[in-house]
Amino acid sequence: MTAQIALITGANKGIGFETARILGRDGATVLLGARSADLGEKAAAALAEEGIDARFVHLDVTDPASVEAAADRIGAELGRLDVLVNNAAIAGSDAFDPATATPPSRTSPALVRTTFETNVFGVVAVTNAMLPLLRRSPAGRIVNVSSELGSLTMLTDPSVPFYETNLLPYNASKSALNAVTVAYAKELAGTAIKVNAVTPGYCATDLNGHTGYRTAAQGAAVVAAAAVLGDDGPAGAFIAEDGRLPW
Repeated sequence: MTAQIALITGANKGIGFETARILGRDGATVLLGARSADLGEKAAAALAEEGIDARFVHLDVTDPASVEAAADRIGAELGRLDVLVNNAAIAGSDAFDPATATPPSRTSPALVRTTFETNVFGVVAVTNAMLPLLRRSPAGRIVNVSSELGSLTMLTDPSVPFYETNLLPYNASKSALNAVTVAYAKELAGTAIKVNAVTPGYCATDLNGHTGYRTAAQGAAVVAAAAVLGDDGPAGAFIAEDGRLPW
């Protein structure tokens, strides 16, 4: 069986790095997308020490030239892509604590725009650039790393524990990412490519100042599972560790 080829954006640390580790341990060639060559190379070297075929790919999801160059390199060196994990994201807020976070009425449009550049527009740019390579796979998988904070159903339910976490830039960007997921899933229905959104849960990462109660490895396990879904797996779904979530 030919080894899978998986590209993970924002993979030099946190959930992205742990996702690469899980997929790599299962035999995949993992491509670690990162903006920093130094951090990306160090992350790839760390996985290589574990016997994983890990390769750094320079990739800034907000830079179209960088995205196209990454796609060209993958195509030239490997010929196809089996898995795309759109993991790169920014918080777009000064805090995840509702008591100290900037309220929507004092949030600048510039901050929202910057957050969307990475969390939404970057996903569209990378997905479009990598789709020709994914179409060459017998079973392509696109996993968009989202959040429960992107679920409109859950955000409007006062009984949900994070109901008060009213982070305009981040929450709105993840809701938009969920809509992006649905759009691609509808276009690619009937093909060998499955597109899903996944929430890893509230993991302790740099994005939230390591305040999460789950580890990055625990969150990555959810992401990695969606990356290797069988032909009978869902498409166009919002998936958590315990099953599907409402949009």
